[in-house]
Amino acid sequence: MEIQIWSDVVCPWCYLGKRRFEHALADFDHRDQVRVVHRAFQLDPTAPQGETFDQVEQITKKHGISVQQFKAQQAKVVELGRVEGLEYNFDGGRAGNTFDAHRLIRLGLERGLQDVVIERFFRAHFTEQRSLFDVDSLVALSVEAGLDADEARKVLAEQAYTQAIKDDVQQAQEYGANGVPFFVIDDRYGISGAQPRRTFVDALSRAWAEHPTTGAETPANAS
Repeated sequence: MEIQIWSDVVCPWCYLGKRRFEHALADFDHRDQVRVVHRAFQLDPTAPQGETFDQVEQITKKHGISVQQFKAQQAKVVELGRVEGLEYNFDGGRAGNTFDAHRLIRLGLERGLQDVVIERFFRAHFTEQRSLFDVDSLVALSVEAGLDADEARKVLAEQAYTQAIKDDVQQAQEYGANGVPFFVIDDRYGISGAQPRRTFVDALSRAWAEHPTTGAETPANAS
């Protein structure tokens, strides 16, 4: 059974949703027969590549909220993350275009290291405040995740996986996803947001029971 997860590596709720899903999967009896694939989504595809900007200024302007409101939202995420074993460090955070990061995550998929790569990128951005927006930093993080430095540089230089990333975004739109994280379980159930782990456990169990080769053959539409 396959689970696809659409996320962006500068989305704090995506990091939280990933961890909650992983905790749910750990409680799922058939976890060894589940394949997880990470799909690309960009919160701000118009951001100039190679440039960074102040995250607080960008988000407050985009969503029309005050700095105080944004800080309160961040504090909530920090606390929720702590429950799941995550450490968020938002002070002085920068953001930028994540297209290159997603292309290296796709390379990770090809090399059997996708989860390691995306996890490294999440932690680098949210805990360590390392850049996901310049080549040298991305390559260094990719190497730390187990990828080859020369291959990572070649992917970035030659625009490899560009179409694959665009296809991911297009498929998310076809599913009706206008935000992330977004989970699709066995092409049957769509779950939007960093839901409680019980929600994921229930969806996994239901999808497994209705899978043509594991349970009843009654399909359900993603919602």
